[in-house]
Amino acid sequence: MERKTHQRMAIRRTFEEISRPLGPQEVLKAAQTYAPRLGIATVYRTLKGFMEEGLIVPVEIPGEPPRYEIAGKPHHHHFFCKQCHRVFEVEGCVVKKKPNTPDNFQLDGHKLLFYGRCGDCSEES
Repeated sequence: MERKTHQRMAIRRTFEEISRPLGPQEVLKAAQTYAPRLGIATVYRTLKGFMEEGLIVPVEIPGEPPRYEIAGKPHHHHFFCKQCHRVFEVEGCVVKKKPNTPDNFQLDGHKLLFYGRCGDCSEES
């Protein structure tokens, strides 16, 4: 377990307040509000530590660098804005029944990703 530092607490607070998947640069920018001298190397080290401790999990978007979100959230999906490249959570699940999988396949879970433009980007158009 890592020690509690001002910078580490700033990064954790950022995840709790923003409450959507964040990339390292987004974490850096937001956490600098609480720890102005925070650097990107510290962000990467802290993200790695948070993952090892099970505090955050990666959110994979094909063709994009990983984002991270707080672990332990109820099942949900994600929305990727193709314009600003931010990722948002979509609460709940639209998959209401088991899909038709090939014979003898056992379904263990699924991931669903929505693409489009977020509200901010849609208003700019």
